[in-house]
Amino acid sequence: MKILHASFECYPIAKVGGLADVVGSLPKYQSNLNVKTLVVIPYYEKSFVKQQKLKEVSSGSILLDNTDYNYKVFSISGDKIKNDICLIHITNLLDREEVYGYQDENNRYLSFQFALLDWIIKDELTFDVIHCHDHHTALIPFLINYGYSYEKLRGTPTVLTIHNAQYQGHFSHEKLDMLPAFDFKHVGLLDWYGSVNPLACGIKCASRVNTVSPSYMNELKERANGLEGLLRSESEKCVGILNGIDTDFWNTETDDMLVKNYKETTVVSGKKANKKELCDRYGFNVDLPLFGFIGRLVGEKSADLLPEAIRQSINEYKEINVFVLGSGHKEIENQLKQIKEELPGKFNAHIGYDEELSHLVYAGSDFLLMPSRVEPCGLNQMYSLRYGTIPIVRRTGGLKDTVIDIGDAGFGICHDQPRVWDIYYSIGRAITLYKDTDTFRKIQKNIMKIDHSWEKSAQDYIDLYKSI
Repeated sequence: MKILHASFECYPIAKVGGLADVVGSLPKYQSNLNVKTLVVIPYYEKSFVKQQKLKEVSSGSILLDNTDYNYKVFSISGDKIKNDICLIHITNLLDREEVYGYQDENNRYLSFQFALLDWIIKDELTFDVIHCHDHHTALIPFLINYGYSYEKLRGTPTVLTIHNAQYQGHFSHEKLDMLPAFDFKHVGLLDWYGSVNPLACGIKCASRVNTVSPSYMNELKERANGLEGLLRSESEKCVGILNGIDTDFWNTETDDMLVKNYKETTVVSGKKANKKELCDRYGFNVDLPLFGFIGRLVGEKSADLLPEAIRQSINEYKEINVFVLGSGHKEIENQLKQIKEELPGKFNAHIGYDEELSHLVYAGSDFLLMPSRVEPCGLNQMYSLRYGTIPIVRRTGGLKDTVIDIGDAGFGICHDQPRVWDIYYSIGRAITLYKDTDTFRKIQKNIMKIDHSWEKSAQDYIDLYKSI
């Protein structure tokens, strides 16, 4: 079986969120199950890319908005590239440093999809399934089915994975002429509530649709930023498959970003050494419970609630430390900086993203805060479990599927609402658990044994491919 993964992100080349981690790991684990995979993403003008070996494997041209664009396809290899990956380069479109944040983003998404399909046809490549990830590639099923230029690909099965339904890529009908010629009687498949909606179109046209956790699929049928009815009507071809994590990379025994490696039997001493390093860097008392947060400072993550929840918790509970690693809305960043000035020795933050620091936070924290409003799957809670750090989560999406509350004979701390009070109360429960040293240490050891590797999920995807 030969699978093409089309995505705008892939770790370690270009990462903004969990999409990159999935596309960077799933194909590798599928390859271990005798499935041949190829990942195709845009070219990014990043130092990491320049340090790898690039080989031009194809070239061609596409028409976009009445302009001819030449594209080149490069294979990429290096010590950190674990599977077959190709990059599509288009001057002035797919040669940027950042993944997102440009005014011409829709043109970039379209050019990537057009060039990818053109390359497949021109070089007579064949795949058993084309796996599209999020709205950036969600027009591929429509183009394969109805685009006149892509008749050779008719009948190729497609899978669309929804990593986050909040982002749908919609644009005006006035830009319809940017698409290659297609059978116009099917134009309605492109429309959803008065605009061209790539994600909605992908849901309609793909052979199968999946989300990255079972609970998220159920939630989207009730709240999906306008796609609820569509997902209910297409429910027969929809399924939720829980993400996994790369346990080779996220491995406390071999992680070279930690100051001390450890395993279940040495979790106490290992975490203590990493916690001490974190506390020394940021002015914390190593004897107090340390709460970490890693993620984007946006409403989806309930980051707007963090400043007040942190302030209340420190002022009321006194003997705790909180550390935040992330970036996002400037107002939230500024509020956190203010708390940093107000509560030195109790709170600190690193505004931005630092991969090495994130590993130290997972290893050195006692608890990880994830009070998300929306969490399609969540990987951070799986990383924290792997590193012996107890997750504090809101029951939503994949968090609901992966974390069981200690009150239900589980191993985490859960709450139901994205509210300041719920976060504050959950931190209080965590402090009580921390003081019960025997139970706390037992949970730390047990959660490191939980298997959230990609093996099962990779097989679930293969079974999904076989069904089509």
